Amino acid sequence: MAYEQLKLENQLCFPLYAASRLVIQAYQPHLEKLGLTYPQYLVLMILWETDNLSVNEIAHRLILNTNTITPVLKRMEAQGLIARKRSEEDERRVIVTLTPKGKQLQIEAAPIPEKLVAGLVSDDINLHELQALKDQLHMLIHHLSNQQA
Repeated sequence: MAYEQLKLENQLCFPLYAASRLVIQAYQPHLEKLGLTYPQYLVLMILWETDNLSVNEIAHRLILNTNTITPVLKRMEAQGLIARKRSEEDERRVIVTLTPKGKQLQIEAAPIPEKLVAGLVSDDINLHELQALKDQLHMLIHHLSNQQA
């Protein structure tokens, strides 16, 4: 091949993309039992940590645009997991809060991370290596986020 830099095997982006898709795929059986998609699960994890956040704050934490997260929030509201209301201080801001059903789901979702890690640990990759990979990915995300800011 004339352009070695264009080989798929020489790309950083492809293994990140493929790993992301496969990890999300590993979550699916667990999330399907709860009636959730992966993006909905991410939103819930943010709200379980800090309830009553604006749409902008949620989008920022997920590194998404608000127009990407809004349809997800609308579906979650229709499912009775969250409520959205305009801020009294600034009506341009929409505040998202967990409903009792959304809060209850936290109990059912609590075992998912441990189950997922148990499915990833093998003879090829151990728990320490997974943790190191996660830490390196956080550094990469931080670096790339700072470049775009």
